[in-house]
Amino acid sequence: MLLTRKSNGSVSPQSRLAQGLAGVAGKTMDRRAFLKRSGITAGAGAVAAQLPFSMIGEAGAADSAEGKTEVKRTVCTHCSVGCAIDAHVQNGVWVRHEPVFDSPINMGSHCAKGASIREHGITHDSHRLKYPMKLEGGKWKRVSWDQALDEISKKLLQIKKESGPDATFIVGSSKHNNEQSYLLCKWVRLFGTNNTDHQARICHSTTVAGVAQTWGYGAMTNSYNDEQNSKSLFFLGSNAAEAHPVSMLHTLHAKENGCKVIVADPRYTRTAAKADIYVRFRSGSDVALLFGVLHHVFKNGWEDKQYIHDRVYGMEKVRDEVLAKWTPDKVTEVTGCSEAEIFNVAKTLAENRPGFIIWAMGQTQHTNANAIVRASNILMLALGNVGRSGGGCNIYRGHDNVQGATDIGPNPDTLPGYYPVFVPGSWAHWSRVWNVDLAWLKKQYASEAMMAKPGMTVSRWIDGVMEKNDAIDQDPNVRAIIYWGHAPNSQSRGLDMVEAMKKLDLMVVVDPYPSASAAMFAMVRKDGAYLLPVATQLETEGSVTASNRSLQWREKVIDPVFESRTDHMIMYQLAQKLGFADQLIGKKDGKQNIRLVKGKGGMEEPSIEDITREFNRGTWTIGYTGQSPERIQAHMRNMHLFDVKTLRAKGGKDAKTGYDLTGDYYGLPWPCYGTAAIKHPGTPNLYDTSKHSMDGGHTFRALFGVEKDGVNLLAEDGVCSKGSDITTGYPQFDHVLLKKLGWWDELTDEEKKEAEGKLWTNDLSGGIQRVVMKHGCSVFGNAKARAIVWNFPDGIPQHREPLYSPRPDLVEKYPTHDDVKTLWRLPTLFKSVQQKAVKDEMHKKYPLVLTSGRLVEYEGGGEETRSNPWLAELQQDNFVEINPKTAADRGIRNGEYVWVSTPSGAKLKVKAQVTERVGPDTCFIPFHFSGWWQGQDMLAYYPEGAAPIVRGEAVNTATTYGYDRVTMMQETKTTLCQVAKFQA
Repeated sequence: MLLTRKSNGSVSPQSRLAQGLAGVAGKTMDRRAFLKRSGITAGAGAVAAQLPFSMIGEAGAADSAEGKTEVKRTVCTHCSVGCAIDAHVQNGVWVRHEPVFDSPINMGSHCAKGASIREHGITHDSHRLKYPMKLEGGKWKRVSWDQALDEISKKLLQIKKESGPDATFIVGSSKHNNEQSYLLCKWVRLFGTNNTDHQARICHSTTVAGVAQTWGYGAMTNSYNDEQNSKSLFFLGSNAAEAHPVSMLHTLHAKENGCKVIVADPRYTRTAAKADIYVRFRSGSDVALLFGVLHHVFKNGWEDKQYIHDRVYGMEKVRDEVLAKWTPDKVTEVTGCSEAEIFNVAKTLAENRPGFIIWAMGQTQHTNANAIVRASNILMLALGNVGRSGGGCNIYRGHDNVQGATDIGPNPDTLPGYYPVFVPGSWAHWSRVWNVDLAWLKKQYASEAMMAKPGMTVSRWIDGVMEKNDAIDQDPNVRAIIYWGHAPNSQSRGLDMVEAMKKLDLMVVVDPYPSASAAMFAMVRKDGAYLLPVATQLETEGSVTASNRSLQWREKVIDPVFESRTDHMIMYQLAQKLGFADQLIGKKDGKQNIRLVKGKGGMEEPSIEDITREFNRGTWTIGYTGQSPERIQAHMRNMHLFDVKTLRAKGGKDAKTGYDLTGDYYGLPWPCYGTAAIKHPGTPNLYDTSKHSMDGGHTFRALFGVEKDGVNLLAEDGVCSKGSDITTGYPQFDHVLLKKLGWWDELTDEEKKEAEGKLWTNDLSGGIQRVVMKHGCSVFGNAKARAIVWNFPDGIPQHREPLYSPRPDLVEKYPTHDDVKTLWRLPTLFKSVQQKAVKDEMHKKYPLVLTSGRLVEYEGGGEETRSNPWLAELQQDNFVEINPKTAADRGIRNGEYVWVSTPSGAKLKVKAQVTERVGPDTCFIPFHFSGWWQGQDMLAYYPEGAAPIVRGEAVNTATTYGYDRVTMMQETKTTLCQVAKFQA
């Protein structure tokens, strides 16, 4: 527990929790018994015997006096671990659930959020948005679906006619399943704009960019399970015990096996409490910390020299710079860590290989985050850890499908599968997959130039509204925004966001909960917004991709409640009114890619399984082609066949279909190449050459050419996948290379017809992939990883001080980037903000570093979890962690309200939690809260009955300007603040 509990066991009729708790269905227990037995304060998940709702029992259909009970297998909708759940449904009512004990991922465990997830699927006294609403005269009024869809579509068409399609910005969701994420990406392009984005921009875009540019794919290299094969785990920027609680099962199992756990963090976290080594360092100094460790690795000759020679480009230049520039005294000056601490980390990692570095948003949410990510990659390459079991970069994604939504969902710069919008071939490829005329699609855009231009990012839409028009790299300013499953309090610069809302012509929120956007908008506007109630992921089916790249299939647990409709139904109904419904389902010339099936109320909605099959036909780049609905569903029914350490099926057939799972890796982790028919098993560990390519092995990707400045970029002789017919480096495969090798005639006649003139990425037959893997080769080539990335601003990662730094002396030595006139369609400030902060002596006015992060009780923007009475009981107030010395200097006592102010001009009313978890120079505020605005409760601005139970200040109301130079990732982990005693 992070705060002292407020109640003593009795709840008055006036309690904000009483009504919600009173509505829990039969066969449940009182909240006191729930809290006592659930064990959720342990942080790493409840054990089986402690779970609520009479969970323990065989998961099977049963008849009872009340009627037949069905068991629906789904996946938790919170973080990205991918915990499986068996929900028991009686006569259409979800009566109880249990964790799936056979799941190789969660092994019968839940965290607090998973244990209480049923609350989102019951109807009594729910805080969900129950019907469409319209802001009119300053009040939220109920309207019909027909009226809402009609008015929204007419307004969108009017704005498009007057200002063009780029005047609308669509924010997608990391909560959508893969099918809905993919369909929204398609929906936005059929509307005619690239102005779309989703949560990954502000949680892991710097990961995706930094990792992909190093060795080919921007994803977690291994799995949580593979940590049990590791000798060392280095947590830098991850507090997994709270952010990904069930993942800690695998970490603790690894520790039981003798694995050394290292945690470096500005806070002493729950994860740090399980570490063998804890290092406290200054927030924002991650590159210096990592290169300080690397300095000792190189100085002592601990690097894997043969591995570097064979598989890495540019490490010698990195070595020279690290040895010269990041001497122990410089590292101490920047990070605050002693030489002994850094040496101990380096020695432990060197002596305990293979090992992982593990990160989440602690690394990614900085103005210099692309460099931090790449420095992490370089350290693992130097130690020879990447491309092997038990070693690599385990990157913990946030939301349950942020990985899948990133892979195939609404990104501003890519189509599904990371096909770039600026490459004409991407549009030609997906137009064929979608069965849409490319000429028609081009006409939907303002111009072909805009079609090829990456859109704005979700982190900057507010500037798209407020920036001077002549400074924007598109014709109109943004006039309309659609929040389709995204929490606005997740974004920084809350004060500026409200100002942007004042200027919008239209805001549409599509969400199971009204989210903070409803209250923020109604606080400053009388009209111009609509709320559409959407079903949760527990009320639909579809696939979801866990952080380890495994796909799992959710069965629909219950029908959509209240007046909610599924996301894909709403997409289709809006497309009907906007004029591209046929294109959305690929209906042309007597062919239709996606069938329409009966959904809620007998209304038509696109078939989820057909959407899966459509992205299977097109997503060759990252191997979302082999995971057919049938294969994924068979895995869900047969979890008991998969090994917990390797994720591999030991043998056995699916009783329903007869499908033989032998050799498959659980969830067919991408890349799962070729068509489902060739039965690629999936890839548990990326870049692992110890396996055949048809056994889940492959090399580093040849994405960056064959040479740079006369230096060979391909792997050295003898470095290849097991059983490869080519034993040296080679480029990616196309029809020309296949013919040169004499493999062309191994294609069928139909495959030849499709593969002619194609790359492995756009051959719709899959023939090139099939033949290449038959010969044991990697379809994307065999190259070296890049320690130097020449297409980034800093080829070698550099430490650059945050824009709001507490150290003006270090700003002078390590300044940020120059301002950029146009970046993602908008001017972006760097050095001018930093220099002004120094000139204005912000470090004196706001002498404390402010950082933010997660709690185990809540998730994301928190609107959903703070509306859950079981979770609301556990954490009832937002707070600021402040060191005892810092608190004493200000006369602040534990539990008192304080004001936290920042250079943004905002101030937050939160409770003081006086603790040594943070040092005297640092404060921490969790980011899951909203519903207060600078001391005022916003209850009056929510729709009646739809405000979250727990409301509090959003830390991002006060976070400051600052973005990563490559990705537009927002800076939320390092800014400045002041804390003062509360005065009304």
